[in-house]
Amino acid sequence: MSSAHPHLVWDWNGTLLNDLDLIVASTNVAFASVGGPAVTADEHRVRFRRPIADYYAEVLGQAVDEAAFGQLDKIFHEAYLDGLTTCGLAHDAVDAISSWPGNQSLLSMWFHEDLVPTVQTYGLTRHFLRVDGLRTEVGGDRKAESLTRHLAELGLDGRDVVLIGDSLDDAEAARSVGGRAVLYAGGLTDPTRLRASGHPVAETLTEAVALARPH
Repeated sequence: MSSAHPHLVWDWNGTLLNDLDLIVASTNVAFASVGGPAVTADEHRVRFRRPIADYYAEVLGQAVDEAAFGQLDKIFHEAYLDGLTTCGLAHDAVDAISSWPGNQSLLSMWFHEDLVPTVQTYGLTRHFLRVDGLRTEVGGDRKAESLTRHLAELGLDGRDVVLIGDSLDDAEAARSVGGRAVLYAGGLTDPTRLRASGHPVAETLTEAVALARPH
């Protein structure tokens, strides 16, 4: 690392925000709209992946083209927004953010126009140099391209970055820019899958921050 402390990029959904139950419930609303099966939280954590259309196709047992995914994504996000007030931050999210001695930012694959006021509602915006979400009408893609843009806006080299997230896609995004990832076992992905990736895995966000520090 070229600086005393790398820049820390936080994921939002499933990492700082404890929204697994809402995501599973909203996913099941989308599946039910096309007569699909319901998934449990454990099933979701084992099977979920990006592009999300591939995950949907596997569960539904049929191809999910762009138009079909767009409709399912719309239904998912309507249900998600309806239930958002039921979600809280991860139990140690504030402590973890406050314990990092360097600069931080937040990058989510949730829609930017919904993300920014939500982060503000939880009183976290002041901690971040930048907060970025998706600026498209349909979500579901991988994070790597968004991370590249996020770092470009910050003027950062990916090699000076650690990303804390809860998915294999977070790890792949960090790898794609030459950075490191620390994965959080309390989020949207089964911890066994995370550990099998070879990336460091933390049980708490406070532990994740400790693992993100230069060694």
